[in-house]
Amino acid sequence: MTATPSIAHGLHADANSVVRCQWCGITSVYQRYHDTEWGFPVDDDRQLYENVCLEGFQAGLSWLTILNKRDAFRRGFAQFDMDKVAKFGEKDIERLVADAGIVRHRGKIEATINNAQRAIEMRTEFGSLAAYFWRFEPHAASRPKVMTHDAFRAMPPSEPAVALSKDLKKRGWKFVAPTTIYAFMQAVGLVNDHLEGCSARKHALAARRKFKVAGD
Repeated sequence: MTATPSIAHGLHADANSVVRCQWCGITSVYQRYHDTEWGFPVDDDRQLYENVCLEGFQAGLSWLTILNKRDAFRRGFAQFDMDKVAKFGEKDIERLVADAGIVRHRGKIEATINNAQRAIEMRTEFGSLAAYFWRFEPHAASRPKVMTHDAFRAMPPSEPAVALSKDLKKRGWKFVAPTTIYAFMQAVGLVNDHLEGCSARKHALAARRKFKVAGD
């Protein structure tokens, strides 16, 4: 019998011996998201707006819950077209509160509309949301040289996430607490928290090397 190779703590190998971060488990939706989206750099304003809003909806829930509802969120919020969402009114709020396909939290729904309005202001000021958000990418020296499970757990609170959260709140954004914002940074590649040995880590790193930060 062939011995099962040792897998570092925080990683998981599937039936095909593909090693991934353990959090994505064996759920195909989670694995696809992990392999192709999480930690990969994003410069598309629509996607950035969508991600920051969905991270706000995720607060208190699992991210898998949000992924399973993402298509319904996109339908309900006009594909997260910020120009359209910014014009949503009370009828849209009541429609969304009644939509069983999404997370029916009135405060978070209203925050998504508010955040669309704030995003348009930010786009006017900085030229794009990407130009704004990528200013908060942490310096490489502040990150672990080898991202093991223990190194990740030992990291102090992210100063860039705290700074970004504070600045967004000052600009009128809602549901953008530091924990939510750090999850957003992970999702859009501002940080790469795939663990060393994860099959997706090298692909996310390669994508970041090719990525041109807005304004550069």
